[in-house]
Amino acid sequence: MIPEQPEAQRLLIAEYVLGLHSREQSAEIEQWLEQDDDAASLANHWREHWLGAAELLEPVPLPPRLWREISRRTASEDSRGRFDWQWLWQSLTLWRTVSVALLVAVVLLLGPLRVPAPVYTVVLQAPGEAASPGWRVTVSAQGDLQLTPLSESEYPADRSVQFWTLSDPALGPRSLGLVQPGESLVLPASRVGGVESGQLFELTLEPPGGSPADRPTGPVLFIGRAVAI
Repeated sequence: MIPEQPEAQRLLIAEYVLGLHSREQSAEIEQWLEQDDDAASLANHWREHWLGAAELLEPVPLPPRLWREISRRTASEDSRGRFDWQWLWQSLTLWRTVSVALLVAVVLLLGPLRVPAPVYTVVLQAPGEAASPGWRVTVSAQGDLQLTPLSESEYPADRSVQFWTLSDPALGPRSLGLVQPGESLVLPASRVGGVESGQLFELTLEPPGGSPADRPTGPVLFIGRAVAI
């Protein structure tokens, strides 16, 4: 049954994207996504979010038991000339294993013996539109930042898009430079400064060449907060 509470729905979709539900539950969720555009957009948002996290991780081998099962099914299907890849794709055991492996990899990635600082991701969304991701920010363990567009957006030709961050309200926002619409931006750690959980990032529409002040003066296009992976 699909829950009515928005928070419960978001959690349900996140678990569905990770493949943590049974076939019956997944079928019910898929039918819901086909009928609800907002839910479908949120599912796409979660896919982008988990892909962004996965890009920062090293591959983790699957357990030997699962590979033996794949080999057994492959051998049994050879006589009929086709392997049941649909079974592999829909296998709850497989996706639970991959999901657990992903979480284990995150723990190892953030372990004090391997990484000196947390790794962060930010999904920048249009204000008031939680299911409309526009950009993704990733911050490496070394502090380098990458801003990546997730969708196509059009802006007035006589305006500039400026990238900002706010870690301490007492210090105010800090400009990270201008952004070319539709193009990725990479900034070194020396330019980014320290990043912590909850830190605000946003893109604003400014006059040509950027804001004339040391703070945003135009409307906010996309906004989001850093989350430690």
